[in-house]
Amino acid sequence: MIAKLFIIVIASIFVNNFVFSRFLGICPYLGVSKQWSSAMGMGLAVIFVMTMASFITWIIFNFILLPFEKIGAVDVLQTIAFILTIAALVQVVEMIMKKTAPALYKALGIYLPLITTNCAVLGVTLLNIKESYNLIETVVHGFSAGVGFTLALLLMAGIRERLEYAKLPKAVQGFAIAFIIASLMSLSFLGFSGLISE
Repeated sequence: MIAKLFIIVIASIFVNNFVFSRFLGICPYLGVSKQWSSAMGMGLAVIFVMTMASFITWIIFNFILLPFEKIGAVDVLQTIAFILTIAALVQVVEMIMKKTAPALYKALGIYLPLITTNCAVLGVTLLNIKESYNLIETVVHGFSAGVGFTLALLLMAGIRERLEYAKLPKAVQGFAIAFIIASLMSLSFLGFSGLISE
């Protein structure tokens, strides 16, 4: 059991990283990774939402939606229920962040409510069901996928902060260099793909 959990953690963070391997959540990845502080705030919010969404959606799927499997409505109901769960969790995060860290709340701007439509969050909940994880594996997978997402954000933010002081040709300034960096980082993470396959 512990060995399987360890494999899930390593696979979610490095091998099957949602940004670098599955290419999910690219919008907040590129939008929030300009500063390290905002990237860290977004990463912590995503970790919380992914972990809680994994936990709640596993319960919803196994105790509420599975009885509908006989009539073939599980796929449609699953997507609707999971998106509603994620939206509710994001609202909770928004309210908490607005009260406790208003500067970070303003820095994240539109990207904080976009966690609701972040395909990485929905992707982790759907993968939990597809892989038939039990409750503990589901929560560990959700948490470690959030850690992998945060790692991607922090790596990109660190590089982009240093690039502010670099003299770049006009052709690669702004998002152009961000895309180049993202592609190189994705290639470097592919080096982990031979280690573990989830």
